[in-house]
Amino acid sequence: MPCYNSAHVIETTIGNLYQQTFMSFELIVVDDGSSDNSLDILQKLATQYQNLQIISQQNKGPGPARNSGLKAATAEFIAFLDSDDSWHPEFLAKLYQKLTKNPDCVIAYCGWQNLGLSAEQCQPYIPPDYQENDKFAVLLRSCPWPIHAALTRKSAIDQVMGFNENWLTAEDFDMWARIAMFANIVRVPEVLAYYHHQQGEQISGNRLRAILNHWGVQNGLLRDFPVITKTLGKAKTDLLTKGQLLQRAYEFYWKNDLPSAHHLFRKSLGIGYFGLKDLKYILPSLLPLTLYQTLVKHMRG
Repeated sequence: MPCYNSAHVIETTIGNLYQQTFMSFELIVVDDGSSDNSLDILQKLATQYQNLQIISQQNKGPGPARNSGLKAATAEFIAFLDSDDSWHPEFLAKLYQKLTKNPDCVIAYCGWQNLGLSAEQCQPYIPPDYQENDKFAVLLRSCPWPIHAALTRKSAIDQVMGFNENWLTAEDFDMWARIAMFANIVRVPEVLAYYHHQQGEQISGNRLRAILNHWGVQNGLLRDFPVITKTLGKAKTDLLTKGQLLQRAYEFYWKNDLPSAHHLFRKSLGIGYFGLKDLKYILPSLLPLTLYQTLVKHMRG
């Protein structure tokens, strides 16, 4: 569990975690250079709860914090939980049981539910059986589950060397894909993980950075594993990667986030993924941003 300035929630999160029906676990919390009193609270909690280990380090981000926790972990199975999210009391029991009954599988994953957004965005979701449903395509397209909706054999995480610390976002997408594409995984078709949105939607700058990092992860996967493109074919691979980038450009455009649309339309032009009908939207992005914004507003007016 990485913890950064989570003093307002960390006690509740850990208290909920210790309500698990499966109690044979160690909790490793990595305080990632918090500037609030998170570390003081954690040290107090370590006297109240068994098998709670605290690691303190300078702020490096969630990926490096999780890697620090992984280095300290000695158990056969690993689960990740952020300091403001939660699990159903039977999360560990049911995912552990699933993996022990399927020794050929390296990941057990479950359904999840968003909390704190609109009702439409908070519907419980049970993912499909990725092992049986075009797994390469599904795992290349997007992160298959939230960071806290899976239990993984530590040996599988060690094999891919944990989280790639070059990514400030999408590091979980990168790790899950590298593990799950080439090993068996198994589903627990129940909602057992809860994602608590504390501040609503990401601001647009963060969304753009997340999209670009996602694109970078996809390119890294295709570079390191040519079998993906060979299996899916070039057209489908391009649709799942370059096509997504163009789609996001349009989403930003129609949401009037013109700086982000400008950036992604330019990138789509640069990689040569567009059709004739797209040129109406792509060619204006060759203009400097201020002129592009003026032109789009004039066109809409």
